[in-house]
Amino acid sequence: MRSNFIQRLFLTILQLLGIFTITFLLLHLIPGDPIQVMLGESSSLADQNILRSQLGLDQPIYAQLWTSLSQIAHGDFGLSIINQEPVIDRLIVAIKNTYRLAVFALLIAIFVGLSAGIFAAKYRDTIIDKIIINLSLAFISAPHFFLGPLLILLFSIWLGWLPVSGMTSSTSIILPACTLALGLLAVIIKMTRNCMIELLDSDVVRTARAKGLDEWDVIIHHVFRLVLMPIVTIIGLQFGSLLSGAVITETLFGWEGLGKLLVESIQTRDYPITQACIFIIALSYIAINLLTEFMYGLVDPRVRLK
Repeated sequence: MRSNFIQRLFLTILQLLGIFTITFLLLHLIPGDPIQVMLGESSSLADQNILRSQLGLDQPIYAQLWTSLSQIAHGDFGLSIINQEPVIDRLIVAIKNTYRLAVFALLIAIFVGLSAGIFAAKYRDTIIDKIIINLSLAFISAPHFFLGPLLILLFSIWLGWLPVSGMTSSTSIILPACTLALGLLAVIIKMTRNCMIELLDSDVVRTARAKGLDEWDVIIHHVFRLVLMPIVTIIGLQFGSLLSGAVITETLFGWEGLGKLLVESIQTRDYPITQACIFIIALSYIAINLLTEFMYGLVDPRVRLK
């Protein structure tokens, strides 16, 4: 058990190291100069060289990489190139906002997705089942950059119920969370329905029905327990996609999270912030996968981390 834990920890460190290194190299090799973004293209070459030296951008790329890795190892993401503020300060605020949005979207997707999937399986091949399936197909086919403006048009402009963008009120989270949740919701509906239909005619269900149990008791206490494993897998994998989907959604709704911060840092060539955002997103993916494996043991005691 201990050796496997050490092995997983070592592989996790290697994954993060590889992701950070690739990100660093891509950011420094693509066209664009943060010095010209800060000073403008009309600035003199002498002024550009002075600022580049002050920021350490005149060093060889391997030296800059080593400096960045050393800072990460000490929990320091360095200073922003643009305003010289500690990256960690902006990162903490962005992480809180992104995770608040992602968790709220996940709760919406789980509650609505599981409920709709159970109803679709219970009333399969009926009008209820067809409506749920068709709506889920529509949601899973629509990208975030289409769903977002559609929800804004409906609930903000036409009905005037919710704010268009920003974080000005407690209801500002509803539209971006729903935008993120609809795609995941469709996946959960489809997985729940298909898995439950396969089990409704199984020996376990026939035995439970023979005991005289109510149909809903059979579905909830016998069938639903058996489909939790694949559902937990889907939820764990898709939660990572909420973070990547947040890049578009947060920018669209003006939500001050990791996604919006990442887009802004790429536009201004602020390397430290871009690297930090991608590093946190990658770390979140890995942590969520490990948490998903841990959840297997809670859902099914026969499955344990080895």
